[in-house]
Amino acid sequence: METHLKQLRSNCIKVVLFGPESTGKTTLAKALAEHYNTTWVPEYARTYLENKWHQLGEICAPEDIFPIAVGQIRLENEALKKANTFLFCDTTPLSTQVYSEAYFKGWCDQKVVQANKKNRYDLYFLTDIDVPWEEDLLRDRPNQREEMFETFSSALTKRNFTYTLLQGSHNERMKHAIKKLDKLYETHIYAKR
Repeated sequence: METHLKQLRSNCIKVVLFGPESTGKTTLAKALAEHYNTTWVPEYARTYLENKWHQLGEICAPEDIFPIAVGQIRLENEALKKANTFLFCDTTPLSTQVYSEAYFKGWCDQKVVQANKKNRYDLYFLTDIDVPWEEDLLRDRPNQREEMFETFSSALTKRNFTYTLLQGSHNERMKHAIKKLDKLYETHIYAKR
């Protein structure tokens, strides 16, 4: 099991679904992976925090940030071994950092911050808040959607990461994402020649 935050090397195009809670990231990651007949990476924090709640009755604490980020990279590295051209990531340690800083007054484990400076992804899809918010055990900010969206958007802008905003219905988002991914695939194949 990984105890670090290092990505495996690969020729896969790594695509991130990035955005605040309840914006369709998981649905899109699954659907895009199915469309391209590849693998996707689920959100490790969800399993980790649900288990913590059920076992201990406790919510996320600062000491959970590093293990969550490590678990996310472990899932990504495992999925990468089965992926073909694309790997779709429901989230990344950068999301872990964004949430940590939002919930813990600007604090994030420095090992996670440093890893986020090194680890790379090829494309970010920023998911808009124009879909209904759905309650579940972990989601807790239905009245702060605009603020959290701006926080996620700023995280990409601050790092000069190129991203594509996905808005509208699931079908509209899929159509826009597929168009962008097909173009990226053509560029990727051409660059390998």
